[in-house]
Amino acid sequence: MSETVGIKTKVQKLGRALSGMVMPNIGAFIAWGFITALFIEKGWLPNAQLAEMVTPMLKYVLPVLIGYTGGKMIAGDRGSVIGAIATVGIVVGAGDTTMLIGGMIMGPLGGWVIKKFDELVDGKIPSGFEMLVNNFSVGILGLILAIIGFYAIGPVVIAITSVLQAGVEFLVKRNLIFLTSLFIEPAKVLFLNNAINHGILSPLGIEQAKEMGSSIMFLLEANPGPGLGVLLAYAVFSKDKVTKSSAPGAIIIHFFGGIHEIYFPYILMNPIVIIAPIVGNICAITFFTFTKCGLIGPSSPGSIIAYLSMSPKSQIPLTILGVLIATVVSFLIASPIIRMSDGKSLEDAQDDMAAKKAESKGITVDPGEKKDADKVKKIVFACDAGMGSSAMGATKFRNRVKAQRPDLTVINTSVDNIPADCDIAVVQAVLADRARKSAPQAQLVIINNFLQDPNLDGLYEQMTAKVDASAQTAAAVEEVETPVATGNAKILVEEGIKTGLKPVNKFEAIKAAGKLLNELGYVEEGYIDAMVKREETVTTYMGLGVAIPHGTGDAKKKVQKTGIVMLQYPEGVDFDGEKAQLVFGIAGIGDEHLGLLAKISEIIEDPERLEQLKTTENVDEIMEMFK
Repeated sequence: MSETVGIKTKVQKLGRALSGMVMPNIGAFIAWGFITALFIEKGWLPNAQLAEMVTPMLKYVLPVLIGYTGGKMIAGDRGSVIGAIATVGIVVGAGDTTMLIGGMIMGPLGGWVIKKFDELVDGKIPSGFEMLVNNFSVGILGLILAIIGFYAIGPVVIAITSVLQAGVEFLVKRNLIFLTSLFIEPAKVLFLNNAINHGILSPLGIEQAKEMGSSIMFLLEANPGPGLGVLLAYAVFSKDKVTKSSAPGAIIIHFFGGIHEIYFPYILMNPIVIIAPIVGNICAITFFTFTKCGLIGPSSPGSIIAYLSMSPKSQIPLTILGVLIATVVSFLIASPIIRMSDGKSLEDAQDDMAAKKAESKGITVDPGEKKDADKVKKIVFACDAGMGSSAMGATKFRNRVKAQRPDLTVINTSVDNIPADCDIAVVQAVLADRARKSAPQAQLVIINNFLQDPNLDGLYEQMTAKVDASAQTAAAVEEVETPVATGNAKILVEEGIKTGLKPVNKFEAIKAAGKLLNELGYVEEGYIDAMVKREETVTTYMGLGVAIPHGTGDAKKKVQKTGIVMLQYPEGVDFDGEKAQLVFGIAGIGDEHLGLLAKISEIIEDPERLEQLKTTENVDEIMEMFK
């Protein structure tokens, strides 16, 4: 059993890596798709001159972008440069074969090589020669990798691609491509869809579209119909009121937003329901096969809008019909299953989904038995240091629940110091194991971020579904007694606010925040490395476009005085697929900073004030907001 879990975890890790290289470049794929759809001979607006952009984008731009991103994931800016150089070698050596898979290999390989080189020469470069060594090392090693890609790796990738294409052609010629649905739909629920979609289907689809103008590969995983059918069935026939009322909102997010993950908990409520999307997709794929339907480029996200925008104009009615077929079949199969089943609640399913997400990251921790609301007296939000993320999360949830549950104590702490009287601990997935050791008695609620997570909605429902009248009249929940007005004057100063900054990667943004904390005398220089280490352990992205990087628990001794800085990036900083326009660097002694964090939480709850904070360049205006 453990061996099976280990294999699945490795596949999931591969999926995250592939997704991490492809997703930042989806815009480029969409641009290529639009150029193809509009300007080729059979396009919406045929234009022979503009159509000349199609081949160079496909052959050079897309693989190099993937290689660039893959290198950056491993070794930052230096990794991105060498990843792009290395990818060019394999692209040129591949002839007419599109080297998307080649970019996925050469990019991370280049990043790994330069990272190892940097580790080897760390502290050994004579003073004044750093720039010379840095530039020449990337150039020389990039050249070597490009040559290796040209002569050695390229032919191997071509051979692998040929085998995969032969397998696809075998299925297509025998009208058996529908069999892919047998593993595509279950893979979604197990969070293996990225490995399948980005690692197999998209590269094959692009190669096929280059030859035939469109590809059925793009229709296999992204079809919103199977999930829509399941959600519609729950909206009509679910016996659980919470589930039934949540389904319409999930339908909008899934169908128009393209976030397929929204329907995974509904499958987990009744695992047998997985039959519905499988059969629905089988029927849709069979229809697409016999009508020779396909998309011009990848549909990402899997929204009906993106789906249709990638469809050739002559096939839009067929594409819509295929989605409709999948929806109807999935709905008809799911409906009787849902009607006959008592099933678990949505909250239980969301807990299961959180556990699966944790498992997909190599974490297998039992969240514990769900506690009855009337027995829960203390909820603890825990992060590594108990300084920023957890404090914000606790403040927001405390404010949210206090009207219904004034008897409930909501606090924050470090994950290794969760008190013994904690009933429920709220933690991010990578900290779940430490939380279980620290609080074996507690129910764990595993989340992705502290401000905007479906499992927090589930916790709220759990705490308020059966509100006892006596609880409503109990003493108000313990609040953090920090004098906001007086504390903020010293904790946040004008010099600690930077607006209108150009986008950088998340580690550069974190280092910039740490450097500013150091320059203002809040922390020692070593605290900056601790902030980076904290981010490598678990993301400090909070949700709603806000990130709060801070040091690890061990780094508190490097804090000289409590301080907060604010860096505004109007175009956003990429925090693992999420955009943070506001980066608050935090250094706290005791609870001195909590008042300001509470104020930040208050501001971001107001969409207008949050938008103002993300866009204004007036520092005085920002200071006024925090008074």
